[in-house]
Amino acid sequence: MCKEITASSALNKLKRKIPYGWDLNIYRGCSHGCRYCYAIYSHGYMQKGSEDGFFSDIYVKKNIVDLLEKELKAESWQREVINIGGITDSYQPAEKKHKLMPEILKLMIRYKTPAIISTKSDLVLRDYDLIDQLSRITYINIAATITTADEELRKKIEPHSSPSAARVAVLKEFRKTNASIGMHMMPIIPLLADSSENFEKLFSEAADCGVDYLLPGVLYLRGKTRQAFFTFLEEEFPKEALRYRTLYRRGGADKEYKNRLYQVVNALRDKYNLSGSYMKPMREKLQQ
Repeated sequence: MCKEITASSALNKLKRKIPYGWDLNIYRGCSHGCRYCYAIYSHGYMQKGSEDGFFSDIYVKKNIVDLLEKELKAESWQREVINIGGITDSYQPAEKKHKLMPEILKLMIRYKTPAIISTKSDLVLRDYDLIDQLSRITYINIAATITTADEELRKKIEPHSSPSAARVAVLKEFRKTNASIGMHMMPIIPLLADSSENFEKLFSEAADCGVDYLLPGVLYLRGKTRQAFFTFLEEEFPKEALRYRTLYRRGGADKEYKNRLYQVVNALRDKYNLSGSYMKPMREKLQQ
């Protein structure tokens, strides 16, 4: 269910520049339904919303395009990198109807503003021409978040996202542009998507796509996300749920597990000659 809201500002200034200083979220809530979503908490800020409605109650910021133009054309704007969709996926199903991203991208082109877009949807291909145009003006990074090559598992953990193979196809298409492209293999989900077979498949596909970088990151569980994910495990993977109680005594997986995991990941990065730095292509492009 989509509801319109009026936003007070478009850009959100981040406390830490990592490596971007601004977030732009055109929706509140996300219907991809990822079981591990870290942003569930954000619905608690809605006066009539709750964390429980994050996947079902989608809020559309109806005035976001006008607000963004005012902010980008201000004399104080320094054309800093904007992360588009840091909390909710800008290409989630609601975007098919509301079509905000083409207008957002036109503004990025007009004001020569660099951007990062990460998504789990192949809907981003709809805006291929605009992203291609922006890539020839300034830095634009297109990242596909891919957690598993197992489609049956993907349907359980990311039920309303695009198939993983479709996300790989997105990277291959944008490789034809001047955009930087990356695979975000995050979160790595222990016991479900941390097999050597899964890693080998994803690293191989990343290399085949010619990605500028591959960025891994292990699942982190806290607050509402922790509660929701453990409920999901108990319903779908009860044996693994018991092991998670030991592995995730705190927010992160235990140190021994992470050390073993990154040994495997780093070996595969070397095997496929893949960079782990998303900063390098950004610096190169912005210095031109």
